[in-house]
Amino acid sequence: MAQIAILERKCTRCGLCAQSCPFGGIDLPEGGYPALNAACRVCGACVRVCPQGAILRLEARAQSVDKSQWRDILVFAEVSGGRLHPVALELIGKARELAAPLHYAVKAVLVGNGVEAHARELQHYGLAEIAVYEDPALAGFRADAYAACVEDYIRAARPCVVLVGATSLGRSLAPRLATRFRTGLTADCTRLLLRDNSDLVQIRPAFGGNIMAQIVTAHTRPQFATVRYKVMDAPIREDAACGEIIRRALPAGVQASRAVCVRSQSVPQKRSISDAEILVVGGRGLRREADLALVRELAAALGGDWAVTRPLVEKGWAANERQIGLSGRTVRPKLIITCGVSGAIQFTSCMNASEHIVAINTDARAPIFDVAHIAITGDLYKIVPALTGLLKEAKA
Repeated sequence: MAQIAILERKCTRCGLCAQSCPFGGIDLPEGGYPALNAACRVCGACVRVCPQGAILRLEARAQSVDKSQWRDILVFAEVSGGRLHPVALELIGKARELAAPLHYAVKAVLVGNGVEAHARELQHYGLAEIAVYEDPALAGFRADAYAACVEDYIRAARPCVVLVGATSLGRSLAPRLATRFRTGLTADCTRLLLRDNSDLVQIRPAFGGNIMAQIVTAHTRPQFATVRYKVMDAPIREDAACGEIIRRALPAGVQASRAVCVRSQSVPQKRSISDAEILVVGGRGLRREADLALVRELAAALGGDWAVTRPLVEKGWAANERQIGLSGRTVRPKLIITCGVSGAIQFTSCMNASEHIVAINTDARAPIFDVAHIAITGDLYKIVPALTGLLKEAKA
């Protein structure tokens, strides 16, 4: 990791460094020398403007590992509320796809109390090995205890890649693990590729969704990535069971965790747009909040649910739970109809795996048409009511 160093013996206290910093990351006390504060982003602007060469950017040399010592792919199979989260199966499916060309094995690790039954279920999904950390002390998620268990298995198995679901639990666990191994983590990946040299290409939108970044952890192992639910394909369950279940002892200190669960309360599960098989989506092309009724009526006629894009949530027209996008939900329905949606990458990256995509937009060059299977150029205020009417007539 790079650092900024200020050489006081060369500094003339001219103040140019503080003036040039776009983040306000340099303090210049009266009569004193410049000093970095927490706002410093190590951008190097101060290095370039210093006339005395008193500010240096020091690049830490990455210590490369022997990649041949890290093999296979590990999936953290999350069990929450007594059920196996379906994102675990999706990660297993992707891991098997990535592992096949390199002849890697795919393994899974489960942590919790009463999770062995889920390990037996995972034997039907083509895993080579399933590690289980099971103990009453692991009832309820505690970040330190879970991280210690998964770290213990990673050090034993030495996987090349570790995949974690981008759930609330996974988003707490993954960065702790990456920090313990001083390695990289890419969150909310939309695509994953594995090179012949075992480098994982982690693809996700960046810079506000303006580009699709390809991120590689080239010098350290393991490589961590989180993936949202409904992004990857789950494998077909096989009748025959395979893969050995290994019961692992708890690492020292887990039972002495300082975190104590005082009380837990189950929150009633709301119906999520991520689980809908048919979705109708309203976008910026809707002129008024009342016009969302067009979207809801079409969704009802189709027997589906409705959703919106981020601009409508920001206007207060709908709750965040109905938003599709990087700051909302990822969906993969059998049918999705977008109404007045332009198709920004923040949106399309979270729905482009849908089975059938129908887009309605007045702009024939709208980006949404690049991912649509059926593109309808026209006024949604004419097309949507007409389509709803036809569906109602067909049901009558």
